[in-house]
Amino acid sequence: MSAVIKIENLTKIYKLSKRREVTGLLNFNLEVEEGEIFGLLGPNGSGKTTLLKIMLGLISPTKGKVEILGKRMDNVEVKKDIGFLPENPYYYEYLTGSELLDFYGDIFDLPENVKRRRSQELLSTVGLAKVKHMVLRNYSKGMLERIGLACALLNNPKLLILDEPTTGLDPIGGRETRDLLLGLKKEGKTILLSSHFLSEVERICDRIGILDQGRLLAVGRLKELLKERKVETFEDLFIKIVKNNV
Repeated sequence: MSAVIKIENLTKIYKLSKRREVTGLLNFNLEVEEGEIFGLLGPNGSGKTTLLKIMLGLISPTKGKVEILGKRMDNVEVKKDIGFLPENPYYYEYLTGSELLDFYGDIFDLPENVKRRRSQELLSTVGLAKVKHMVLRNYSKGMLERIGLACALLNNPKLLILDEPTTGLDPIGGRETRDLLLGLKKEGKTILLSSHFLSEVERICDRIGILDQGRLLAVGRLKELLKERKVETFEDLFIKIVKNNV
């Protein structure tokens, strides 16, 4: 398998003033392979959001490089193959679910027939076909999460980047989202999942990466990391790595 994401020596320094600066990322290196679900974990302020913003081209790194699907992130073409769901997306609340997908389809410049077909398929996939004509202001938190996932998949991306995709979901919604992500993996999609929920990551991720204070502290398969760090649970592993910062 080839690397869909390749990050080399990525560093981001935020300059707050002439004398004050904050390190967002420091010499960050990571490869995510084609067809895997990779879980990115870390406490608040660890650098996860900075990393995602650089990958999406929203901010520029201080140094280092990011390649996605063999192309640098300053190549606009690569964005056509990326789907993204932010942690707290904002939608115009008077659009219906169907109208929101139509809007996103226009952003991706999808042909009308493709846009309609993909919209109908995805509304069924995320379980919202029966409420596609309901305005978003009447959607529950879980429904908004699912319509956001449909938007992220509308362009049929090769890489899906998800920031806390199960936030606010009840147990049924959480399981449905997990099953959907595992189904997408079977289709060959690569998924980068940023989350605080260890149980969700443990259930679906092939590999995980734990970062803190802008540094990647551990990468690998969960079973191997548990054995290497001589702990029994994922929670113990996370706390041990973050507390020791090694």
